[in-house]
Amino acid sequence: MSFGQVITGREMAVIDANAAALGVPRKQLMESSGHALARAVRAEADPGDEIAIVAGRGNNGGDALVAARFLDDFQVRVFLLGRPETITTDIARENWHALERAEIPTESVRDSTALDLGKPDLFVDAMLGTGISGDLREPLAAAAAQMNASDTPVIAVDVPSGLDAETGALAKNAVAADHVVTFHKPKPGLDALDVSVTVADIGIPSAAERYVERGDLLRLSRPADTHKGDFGEVLVVGGGPYTGAPALSAQAALRAGADLVRVACPEGVARELQGYSENLIVRPFEGEVFSPHAVETVAELAAEHDTVVLGPGLGADDNTLVAVQEFLHGFDGTAVVDADALQVVPGVDTEATLVCTPHQGELRKMGGKTAEEWRERADLVEAFAAEIGHTLLVKGKYDVISDGERTRVNRTGNPGMTVGGTGDVLAGVTAALAATQESIDAAALGAYVNGAAGDRVVDAQGYGLVATDLLKAIPPVMWRDSDE
Repeated sequence: MSFGQVITGREMAVIDANAAALGVPRKQLMESSGHALARAVRAEADPGDEIAIVAGRGNNGGDALVAARFLDDFQVRVFLLGRPETITTDIARENWHALERAEIPTESVRDSTALDLGKPDLFVDAMLGTGISGDLREPLAAAAAQMNASDTPVIAVDVPSGLDAETGALAKNAVAADHVVTFHKPKPGLDALDVSVTVADIGIPSAAERYVERGDLLRLSRPADTHKGDFGEVLVVGGGPYTGAPALSAQAALRAGADLVRVACPEGVARELQGYSENLIVRPFEGEVFSPHAVETVAELAAEHDTVVLGPGLGADDNTLVAVQEFLHGFDGTAVVDADALQVVPGVDTEATLVCTPHQGELRKMGGKTAEEWRERADLVEAFAAEIGHTLLVKGKYDVISDGERTRVNRTGNPGMTVGGTGDVLAGVTAALAATQESIDAAALGAYVNGAAGDRVVDAQGYGLVATDLLKAIPPVMWRDSDE
């Protein structure tokens, strides 16, 4: 079967959460998913047939619990694999209780050795959704074995249990479904199965994919067993004419979760730059500005880091722009390019992965076009990103982020952020995120976090913010908002 754009389970979770932030809650989406599943059951079975729904304890099972309420003309029996009190989400638990109150036959399976799914006319596999990988464990393995050993058709909810919705890999003991009802968009691996697939529209607005919202914070994690360096080492290359800019970028990268941040700067401003914070690690190079003779030193430093911020405070001296060009020409890592360094990007031949963060004036200087209306501007930014082959984060009332294929729009931020230095903070946040995220996601999250931090500051004190105010507001946006 031929599919269009597929979407991973992780990305689907982001979109679900973004839909909730836009006013379409997961409970409503579950209701729509259940309706879609019930329609598929009716198409496969005859009224009066016995339907065995095998449900897990998560939202995948919750979708099937909803469907059970809309199958009055069938003999429905629901098997919950686990204890009802261990159902993992409130909305799935609510739907379990709704079945009990409606006196729809339910059974809680606690011992896989006693599991008997019977001989229904149709199975519904709703054991595992898109967030699980690896071989099935008990009691799911026993349930899958019984379904697979039967001649009874199986409809799987979203993906067959045992299909990894990130990689498309199929577990050895996965459910062998005959039909899959998947939601919003196909998932990886479905096209490799010899099954029919229904892609059901469950009412997720296109805005949930276009706008950067709280759901994007689900991309972030901080496992307890991590070690120093797991969340990235960032090198800020900046300073010379200005020292505050690289200091802001470096501190912002730390606040955004980078484990180590170093600043490569001209030796003439190293002491001044170190004085901004005891958290900064300064690596000076010879000269008063970044110039070609310092490129080798900076390149050696950059090779030891996960990401580079190139531009804050460097200035536009001709020698500096030549040095930027030479550095990028020989660099094959990931860099966030900002400020005066941006004008070099379109003409440089580089293997680097670049995230460019221009405001609209800097975009024009790079050779790009812009427009007042954000939708028109988004199209222009996407076209220019495709042309230069790098990710763009174009700052404005609505930030536009594009890698030439995917385009996102961020709406956080406020007029108080026109003050100098907020762009340096953005560059540092984005660089920290780029150490663990794809460039387009790092840029989108960077724009969201930077703007939301500014919104928190203005909410607390009104206008008159300065760039350093954003630094302490970054962690609450990244780690507390994701739990809201």
